[in-house]
Amino acid sequence: MNITLIGFRGTGKTSIARLLAERLGKKLISTDDEISKKMKMNPSSFAKKHGLDKLREIESDVIEYVSDFDECVFDTGSSIVMRNENIINLKKNSLIVMLTADISTIKNRLKKSRMPSGPMAFFDKIKDTLYEHEARCKRAADYAIDTSRLNPEEACDLITHYLLMEMQ
Repeated sequence: MNITLIGFRGTGKTSIARLLAERLGKKLISTDDEISKKMKMNPSSFAKKHGLDKLREIESDVIEYVSDFDECVFDTGSSIVMRNENIINLKKNSLIVMLTADISTIKNRLKKSRMPSGPMAFFDKIKDTLYEHEARCKRAADYAIDTSRLNPEEACDLITHYLLMEMQ
C-alpha cells in the first residue's frame, strides 16, 4: 500500500514524506519531480509556455503512472486534487492523508522557502481558489492532520498509526 500526502503548500508534505518514507522503508516519489522529468522543465515554466491545461494533462498522466506503484510515499503537488481522475487513480492503492495548517503557520513556513514572488504575493494570487482546494482535499482524504503545532516526527507517528489501523 502507498501513502499519498495531499494539501496546500507549506503544510509539510515534503518534509513529512521524506521522513515517513525513511521510517517505513518505502520509496519516496515526488510527483512534482516526476512531472518535471517528463516535461524536461519545471512545472511553472511549462505552464507559462504551454498553458495550465496542458500542465494538468501531464500531471494526470504522471499520477496515473505512479498509482500502479506499491510501497511508496507520494509527496504530491497541491494541484493534483483539482482533477477527480487523479484521486480515483491514487485511491486504487493508497492511503490518502491530507495535511493542513493554519494560515499564519503556512505564511511563516513559506517565508523560509525560496518562492520567487514571496508568500504574501502567493496568497493574494490564490486566495480565491484556496477554499475550493481545501474542500477537494477533504473529500479525497482518508485522514487529515493539522501540522500547525506538530513537528514532522509527530505527524509521521500519526500517519503510521493510521496505516496500522487500515491494515487491521
